[in-house]
Amino acid sequence: MTVGEGNPLHLGVNTLFHVPGDVGGTETYLRELLLAIARNYPQLRITLFTSLDNDPLMRRLFVAYPQVTTWCLPFRAANRPMRIVMEQLWLPLVVRRSKVEVLWSPGYTAPFWAHCPQVVTVHDLQYKSHPDDLSRLERLTLDTLVRMACKKCDKIIAVSEFSKNEIVRFGFAPPGKIAAVLEGVDPSFGVEMPVSAAPDELQPVLSSTKPYILTVAHTYPHKNVHLLVEAFGSIYKEIPHNLVIVGKERLGESAVRQAVGRLPCLERLIRFQNGVSFDSLKHLYRHADVFVLPSVYEGFGLPVLEAMMAGTPVVSSRMASIPEVAGDHALYYLSGDSESLGKQIKAAVAMESEQKTTWCERAKDWAARFSWQQAAHDTVEVLMACEKRA
Repeated sequence: MTVGEGNPLHLGVNTLFHVPGDVGGTETYLRELLLAIARNYPQLRITLFTSLDNDPLMRRLFVAYPQVTTWCLPFRAANRPMRIVMEQLWLPLVVRRSKVEVLWSPGYTAPFWAHCPQVVTVHDLQYKSHPDDLSRLERLTLDTLVRMACKKCDKIIAVSEFSKNEIVRFGFAPPGKIAAVLEGVDPSFGVEMPVSAAPDELQPVLSSTKPYILTVAHTYPHKNVHLLVEAFGSIYKEIPHNLVIVGKERLGESAVRQAVGRLPCLERLIRFQNGVSFDSLKHLYRHADVFVLPSVYEGFGLPVLEAMMAGTPVVSSRMASIPEVAGDHALYYLSGDSESLGKQIKAAVAMESEQKTTWCERAKDWAARFSWQQAAHDTVEVLMACEKRA
């Protein structure tokens, strides 16, 4: 069955994991993929199961799509223990009352039971490879919830071949149960954005005469933000750049602070520890001289594509999904080696104008191959197949 044949599918979407501004790349995934599905498949009826935290945002996002409605469960999903209880005990009852035909959970976890077929998106298994990112209790809880979601759901969506292989490697599901559906990148990152139009919050960066190196990452240990600070401290005399870090404090913050404490040029470090607006983020990518993703583990690695789309050279590690996403269009450093990272940053800075233009144009063409429209098509195919089997 394809979309458009027979009766339209009534799709339920479990968005209870979504706390606006707090869940990083999974928030972008949820927003962009749902919007692409709503735009391209108006015949689908979609019910979004929301919480008090995200219901107002979801209503605003989908106000132009009458086929999309919300069903708010009146609790605060920012309270994670409460969210788990509501997802497992209350959501199945609400799903049954709503009469949705397939329930899709885009954020790792899903109810242990439901009256209809279920699909879950598992973005990565970072906590298995990098357990220091979470407390022991958080790891045990997440492991139980994700394993049960993989067991109970009829199909699993992974956001890369790497993530699919991780799900298989750790015994969560067999390969045949998993569909790899690659994410997309917003083409608006490639639009020209004059400095004069930048939001006021970026004045500390864009009003400076110094170019800057950008990273966008919360300070989880696996993100290696501390390594970038160390590398910058070792090369700052050789380049004129500032270092701009966008990301909230996480369990790796202590290592970052130690690296910052040893930095001999504190005046050249600019941090946005509460994040920035989407508009500001696009400006930062667009005007950066180099973008660095020092992370050693990504389920997909969307910031790499956002930087490429913005026309900014990328430096990253050759770890996890990053080579799958960046291809031959990034400068790769040896993981864990600050000297190697500094060397590749200097190589990106030293590109001649013509070389840089050619490099960035090819990278942008590569990034444009990753579209949310294609992701929407592939996701809907998975959802429809589950509905057909039911």
